Amino acid sequence: MTLPPPATPDPTPEALLRTHPALHEDARRGLKLEGVALAEIAAQVGTPCWVIGAQTLRQRARALKAAFGDAGLKPSFHFAVKAQDHQATLTLLRQEGFGGDVVSGGELQRCLRAGMDPQALVYSGVGKTDDELRLALREGIGQINVESPEELARLNALALELGLRAPVALRVNPDVDAGTHDKITTGRAEDKFGIAAPEIIALYRQACETMPGIEMRGLAVHLGSQILTEAPYRQGYQRLAELVTQLRTEGLAVHTLDCGGGLGIAYRDEQAPEPARLARVIADILGPLEVELKIEPGRWLVGPAGVLVSRVIGTRAASEAAQALGSPDFVILDAGMNDLLRPALYEAWHGLLPVAPARGAESDWQEVDVVGPICESSDVFARNRRLPPLEQGDLVALLDAGAYGSVMSSTYNTRPFCAQVMVDGDQWRVIRPRQTLEELLAVESVPEWLAEQA
Repeated sequence: MTLPPPATPDPTPEALLRTHPALHEDARRGLKLEGVALAEIAAQVGTPCWVIGAQTLRQRARALKAAFGDAGLKPSFHFAVKAQDHQATLTLLRQEGFGGDVVSGGELQRCLRAGMDPQALVYSGVGKTDDELRLALREGIGQINVESPEELARLNALALELGLRAPVALRVNPDVDAGTHDKITTGRAEDKFGIAAPEIIALYRQACETMPGIEMRGLAVHLGSQILTEAPYRQGYQRLAELVTQLRTEGLAVHTLDCGGGLGIAYRDEQAPEPARLARVIADILGPLEVELKIEPGRWLVGPAGVLVSRVIGTRAASEAAQALGSPDFVILDAGMNDLLRPALYEAWHGLLPVAPARGAESDWQEVDVVGPICESSDVFARNRRLPPLEQGDLVALLDAGAYGSVMSSTYNTRPFCAQVMVDGDQWRVIRPRQTLEELLAVESVPEWLAEQA
């Protein structure tokens, strides 16, 4: 579904600061992430730049684990690498006891380079190639979530070819609508993911009885991303529990249930469920089954830990014709949809705060459209956002950019990848330098038959 426009006024800067404890406002140095002034980073690294907080990541990782422990559960945690794949993030989460949930051979190798145990990795996704599956098998991956009968047969053949057995969970499509954006719900019958629930029993039995290269471990489900209510989880997990009961009734062993992820966060003023509520749902429905549980958090862990810092290139008054249509003036940033794609792709709302400490009288604030420099009308970060006056050179921070931010960036319009920075308390380091134009162009070549005509 396409999300409707908000029915309530946008949160004020003060409200955003209250709901983002990693951010602090210093009367002299301006907005800080953890203990580091964002203006200091921008002065040394330039803009736009991504900044992620290590201390915040640790706190959220520990809070998540504690919530499940308080519910009497001891699942294994597998970070959804697609949300934020930097080696520094993966290393930190490995140190906190997390494995990885990967969806490509590249993500698998990222996790291995970050020191994760292959047994702590789960490989999901509908389009695993033979080479990727061979890599996973050779590395001794902990679990492969199989999404179709064809993939299962192919994996069996590859495992036999290598003289190995593939540890498998069948991904169930429970036909549950996660109630999130249409592009990130993954558990409906019409979605490309998973095997329809009525087909699971026969396929599970077939694997156990006729596929010597397959070690059937259990079932998996993943309903979508940015889920804000308990109801989809209850529906999906109830269907999973019913399948486990049926499988065991037929004498088939089920050892593992992969519960997926998708826990949402409050970008604006959403009532996002706390991990404790999800843990209680899992404990109520799946706890009595006495299976090993796997959880795949992504956005909830890293989203609030990151910001995108950008500088105002300039402002532009709306034309008289545009004003007559109710259009506000424009604030143009040096960050674009090539950096943060979510607003253009998902109509996503991100909080936006000026970095400077002084905001002036609220009577001087005005509604503006905050846009980027990309040559598309979809390159908009905020519409009709009430903000303090912003001028050329001012810094702003786009909030909750730690998940599905840098990983989805591109060099569209030949704009090099921007720098990434990690802060940890009051220290900070560049963890990926800004790409130069020379580096961007170095991988390109001109065929000799064109070069000869120069």
